[in-house]
Amino acid sequence: MSEYQYYEFQAIDRPLTEQEMRELRACSTRARITPTSFINDYSWGNFRGDEDTWMEKYFDAFLYVANWGTRVLKLRLPSRLLDLETAHLYCPGGQAFTREKSGKVILTFVSDDEGGGEWVEGEGWLSSLISVRAELARGDKRSLYLGWLLCAQSGELDDEDVEPPVPPGLSQLSASLESLVGFLRIDTDLFLVAARASQPMADGREKEDGIRKWVGRLEADEKDAVLTRLIAGEDLSPATELFRRFIREWDQENQGTAEQPRRRTVGELLCSAGEHSQERRQLAAKKAAEEKARREREAAILRAKHLDQIEGREPELWNEVENLILTK
Repeated sequence: MSEYQYYEFQAIDRPLTEQEMRELRACSTRARITPTSFINDYSWGNFRGDEDTWMEKYFDAFLYVANWGTRVLKLRLPSRLLDLETAHLYCPGGQAFTREKSGKVILTFVSDDEGGGEWVEGEGWLSSLISVRAELARGDKRSLYLGWLLCAQSGELDDEDVEPPVPPGLSQLSASLESLVGFLRIDTDLFLVAARASQPMADGREKEDGIRKWVGRLEADEKDAVLTRLIAGEDLSPATELFRRFIREWDQENQGTAEQPRRRTVGELLCSAGEHSQERRQLAAKKAAEEKARREREAAILRAKHLDQIEGREPELWNEVENLILTK
């Protein structure tokens, strides 16, 4: 089997300068380089840059796919939009980890298939995953929890380790988060078991009413500054930061009134996932047996109907057979 490696970088918060694009071109003569991206694949040879350094200096997202089973996703956000301590809580190391550099938090997810991966083209993966970054910036912790599940299923956590707070909406994943589950090859049974403890997302109308009341309590100067920068198109981050503040306070208020589920250990989740897998296989086997029995009953009915139709017509049918034989 020939080798295949795919590298894709995306710049989101700002475009690359001409000087930066020349620096990238010095690492590859055949890569597709634009003011917002660097894309290249390798059937022989290796990437001459350093993805960690490039993430620190140039880009906000990175995706890597190799045909021997390795998949990597990196996302960079300003530290004011992704708290490093929170990120560490969910992504403690190994298959999911974080680091901070120059006021930026870089989140890394790694999925390895030791048995050898199926041949999967890298083209198109990052476009389906890129919205995860925006969701993170708005305070959505579901992708972080998926990183913790990845560590749990990879055997990097002890059975006694307790899960972090389960974010709401695990059973209501966005398209980008569904793509993340598939990209990281998170075990379906483990995910479904984990999602049982997740509260539903707040109703859109309910959250809108909550935002309106919350905004009404803000100082006029603060609201004027945010609106001015939004209308001028200079910077969207103040609005994102305000939304994160609202989500944080919203969660604190709801946690005070809603009953919080017991946080489970890694061992409990893995055991429940195994039981769920067994139940799912048994249910599938039962359905398959029922379907087979149904098809057999239908075939028996059709056969009986056919026999009834030909009963008493034996001479006529044998005559038809002989005529068909003569026609060769």
